[in-house]
Amino acid sequence: MATKLVDLVYWRSMRWTGVVFTGLVIGLASQFQLSAITVLSHVCLGVMCVTFPLRLYYKLLELLRWNPGVHPFQSYLDNDSTLTDKDTVMLVEEAVLLIAFAVTEIKRLLFIDSMIDSIKFVVLLYLLTYIGVLTNGLTLVITAVIAVFSLPLLYKKQQVRMRRMVRAIKAFVKRIKNL
Repeated sequence: MATKLVDLVYWRSMRWTGVVFTGLVIGLASQFQLSAITVLSHVCLGVMCVTFPLRLYYKLLELLRWNPGVHPFQSYLDNDSTLTDKDTVMLVEEAVLLIAFAVTEIKRLLFIDSMIDSIKFVVLLYLLTYIGVLTNGLTLVITAVIAVFSLPLLYKKQQVRMRRMVRAIKAFVKRIKNL
């Protein structure tokens, strides 16, 4: 699963990455005008506009005895997508651990366990209020999707330049700290 995601992000399979990236951006952009339920129903209707005529065509060929009665989507119907008990328990355990960690961390930040970390959290929240005034959450999600699909490839292609810039910035910060 993780390797497939990495392959998508690094554009190793141009066709699949293009389909996923375009679908995500168009789907998220459509959320500005339509609700999620409307978008989901329209996507399903679009898929049905392709699959239903194709299934009717194969059924007609079967009735005319030009086709041995092969279902065009049998491979998708045969695909077992059920979760085993072990997989379900593992997923629930991971979700519970993530939620427990998030609750513990937020509790630590809100009730000022560490003064420095809480100040950083306050500054982050304050900056997020300005971002929230300027944009809405959907714009941020679209920007994040574009960044996930763009920045790793940009870094891979410009790795030498980026490392040189990071070294220069670290040296500059070090000089400022020494002052």
